[in-house]
Amino acid sequence: MSTTTTTPSAPGSDVPASADAPRPATPLRSRRRRTDPIYHLFLFPALILFSLAITLPAVLGFLYSFTNSIGFGDWEVIGLRNYIAMFRDQGILGSYAFTLGFSLVTVIVVNVLAFTLAVGLTSKIRFTAVLRTIYVIPMVISGIVIAFVFQYLFANTVPSMGQAVGSDALSTSILANPDWAWLSIVIVTAWQTIPGTMLIYIAGLVTIPTEVYEAGSIDGASAWQNLRHITLPLVSGFIVINTILSFKNYLNAYDIIVGLTDGGPGVATRSVAMSIFRGFEGGDYAYQMANAMIFFLISIAIAVLQLRVTKGRTAFGS
Repeated sequence: MSTTTTTPSAPGSDVPASADAPRPATPLRSRRRRTDPIYHLFLFPALILFSLAITLPAVLGFLYSFTNSIGFGDWEVIGLRNYIAMFRDQGILGSYAFTLGFSLVTVIVVNVLAFTLAVGLTSKIRFTAVLRTIYVIPMVISGIVIAFVFQYLFANTVPSMGQAVGSDALSTSILANPDWAWLSIVIVTAWQTIPGTMLIYIAGLVTIPTEVYEAGSIDGASAWQNLRHITLPLVSGFIVINTILSFKNYLNAYDIIVGLTDGGPGVATRSVAMSIFRGFEGGDYAYQMANAMIFFLISIAIAVLQLRVTKGRTAFGS
């Protein structure tokens, strides 16, 4: 005996509705009304905390940037004087030049080395798991601790080794050289951030089907041709994401610079973040708030660029 399932016909209709007939689409407005109000209730605590911790200080800082406040006491509204003075301040402009140059060089160094290591660690070599574990160790160490360790190496160990081998270039500390101190910051930053970038590249490389490389080998492709025509195009999305995220993070560099050079010699390695913080200590509260607003707009521009470039990209960069 068979059982037939029927559905009631629509009101006012003589034709019975079939179980297989497509149901009319629910209007978008009706579906939104079905959202349980309890979900909105859960949003309020986070919204309040975010507003108090992020939005309100940012709005107050923006308002103070148009005053002559030193952080306490009386203050007056002075309009755009802080912004105009900032663009004439060679110290501020120097910090922007250093930060942008340091970020650009570090992005290139970190991504090239991280991609090279990722390709090596996804190839058919022995002890891959052990090597991956060793390479990610710098990720779990604090940046300020790493900076102090390398500060000792650059100030003592490397000059001693340079004197032992008779090298004039290595006999003095690179940290005391205003022309080359930035290189030490690039080295330490790369040492700490390469593991995280490498893991993202590994996640991209393992998604490439092996059949693609097998087809390439059948056609006689060399290792360089496989890298150029298969690997790089298929992980282009990961390259774009890593490049933009790294650049945005390096713009906010602070702890490694403080522990390594403290912005010196002089102000040769002073970043924008350090200039803002030192300004607060020196009573330039409103002036540095104007600096922070400009820096905030630059960060927003990079974030928007990231969203536009990475929009719709998947693991295979399409």
